[in-house]
Amino acid sequence: MSADTMRAVVQDGFGGPEVLRIQQVPRPAPLPTEVLVRVHAAGINPVDWKSRAGGGMAGVLGEPPFTLGWDVSGVVEEVGFGVTTLKPGDEVYGMPWFPRAANAYAEYVTAPARQFARKPATLDHVHAAAVPLAALTAWQALVDTAQVQAGQRVLITAAAGGVGHFAVQFARHLGAHVIATASAARHTWLKGLGADETIDYTTTRFEDAADAVDVVIDLVGDAHDRTSTRALKVLRPGGLLVAVPDGVSPELAQAAEAAGVRTTPFLVEPDGAALTAISDLIDAGHVTVEVEETFPLDQVAAAHTRGEAGRTRGKLVLTVTD
Repeated sequence: MSADTMRAVVQDGFGGPEVLRIQQVPRPAPLPTEVLVRVHAAGINPVDWKSRAGGGMAGVLGEPPFTLGWDVSGVVEEVGFGVTTLKPGDEVYGMPWFPRAANAYAEYVTAPARQFARKPATLDHVHAAAVPLAALTAWQALVDTAQVQAGQRVLITAAAGGVGHFAVQFARHLGAHVIATASAARHTWLKGLGADETIDYTTTRFEDAADAVDVVIDLVGDAHDRTSTRALKVLRPGGLLVAVPDGVSPELAQAAEAAGVRTTPFLVEPDGAALTAISDLIDAGHVTVEVEETFPLDQVAAAHTRGEAGRTRGKLVLTVTD
């Protein structure tokens, strides 16, 4: 490899994991206000495999070829003109450019400096790469969108997944009473993260086990067993449903209005300042990061296959640079 090229995962068409391949591509250079980051690890998220297949953010990415991935942990290699917050050698993490292409499944990425934050000092790059998209989704949904307050009751669906396990911990940190849905095998772990109540979704409908909820963070969506619509039943009058994966359909909005509750769609945004706050919580020991499995970059197809199989506890991560 020359100094002008790098390895990256490229896909030339939409399809299954087999469309992902390693290719030599031009190494990017930072524009003014941007940094060049040497990627040590890249997190994998459901939006990645959905976009690979033509869903997710494929409409934003456009027609292939393109490179997937948004979660990055690495080291600043070079800074563009005007960057004053970071310098070469700084360890950083971030979710740059989302929902536009960040090209994180590669050895280098460039992005605005303020879309990164300093990596939590207590985490290695693998665990840091598991944080940005999932943790920012949970943080922005709970803190910025729902404005959760101490003493409120918060229900989190798919609580054992990437976003869910962060949402449980952030809701606990905010002082909420946390109700988490997950399979029974995850309950002890989730209670250790801060869940006050757990519901086994394989045996119990959560609307039969929870009520008077102030906020529902729905990470499943109506495409799966009408989870968002069912969530309306557990909300108190005026309560809020944050519908993360599928948004709010006209039918869901109408049902919410009839039930006297509120609902909002949600999409995560790059946020270096929030990542700094999350770093502080991680380094203080208030938040832990669960990585179930790692894959080298050239096994990206196997990583997608594993992710699409579901039932992941926490996150999957690609290792890019030793």
